[in-house]
Amino acid sequence: MILNQSANYALRAVLFLAQRTEVGAQNADVIAAAIGVPRNYMGKVLHTLGRSRVLTSVRGPHGGFKLASAADRIALAAVITPFQELPTSSACLLGDRACNPLRPCGAHAQWRRMSDPVTAFFRETTVASMLASEETS
Repeated sequence: MILNQSANYALRAVLFLAQRTEVGAQNADVIAAAIGVPRNYMGKVLHTLGRSRVLTSVRGPHGGFKLASAADRIALAAVITPFQELPTSSACLLGDRACNPLRPCGAHAQWRRMSDPVTAFFRETTVASMLASEETS
């Protein structure tokens, strides 16, 4: 599964913030510059993550955004789904109807073998585990 641009920026911003929890809230300008994203676009992504309760916003001169909960409690799916749906075996890959085992389309069995593990990856992998795997690489 390839992430769309907003989901990609969201994931990169959350990983950036997770690496800096001891620093506190980071403003959108700092986050945008650090990950190489246009500031206006980053602001929209951060506000969406705030509405989705992945991030919290802090007002004031030292305000900005920070993780709403510990990195080991934030699944990648929570970061991505405000911007992009996860693949599902119940959505018809051919786009003409809802698929299910009782009324499968021609691609249903193959699609399910691919979509179920991808969806499980995003639901079961946490931000913390992404950081831990970066450190061991």
